[in-house]
Amino acid sequence: MRTKLRRGIPAIILLIPVASAIAQQTGQADQTAAQAGQTPSKHVLWIIPNFRTSPSLTEYKPLTSREKFHIASQDSFDRGTIALAAAFAGESQLTNSEPSFGQGVAGYARRFGTSYGNFVIGNYMTEAIFPSMLHQDPRYFRRGTGSVRSRLGYAVKQIVWTHTDSGGTQFNYSEILGNSSAVAISMAYYPDSRKASDAIGSLAIQLAVDSASNVLKEFWPGKTAKRDAH
Repeated sequence: MRTKLRRGIPAIILLIPVASAIAQQTGQADQTAAQAGQTPSKHVLWIIPNFRTSPSLTEYKPLTSREKFHIASQDSFDRGTIALAAAFAGESQLTNSEPSFGQGVAGYARRFGTSYGNFVIGNYMTEAIFPSMLHQDPRYFRRGTGSVRSRLGYAVKQIVWTHTDSGGTQFNYSEILGNSSAVAISMAYYPDSRKASDAIGSLAIQLAVDSASNVLKEFWPGKTAKRDAH
């Protein structure tokens, strides 16, 4: 999930306590669900795209570049992404961020276009382009077991430490460089936010949003896979 908010703390960050509450209520069911063949839900909170979450690292198989681009496309063109872009554009309209965009229908259209552009560019940079170039795996691998605290730490850690196509682990260059590139590109279409401080703030916010997103993915209940009746 990728976006860019200019004012305040993104609302999704405030959902970390919600994720913790979900964990406390469903934690006992995680192991049972895993044994029952549970797979990640395609949407977290029924709207946030969740196509790059893997239920575990068991029998790890790397993704091809084509598969990485497919995941980025799923995340980018999902109805949830469009809805989120529309919501963030509405918030930007109400707070009049980027004043040069103006108000009215034209102003909202520009805000929606740039907001949606942030999602698409960010997704492809962090889930497809850099992971393919650097041979890193863009997926989030759920832990699914352990204490709430340990799982929170595990979820946040994957922002800075990720898995490689060879099955090892290393610094998450794809996340950091991908988001940095996306922020740099966005400065071309945000005329009111082209200072270095704006770029640094946007990158920090994006990493915080992605951390919160990982927490939600870790604790959001999955769905039971359909089994062959034969």
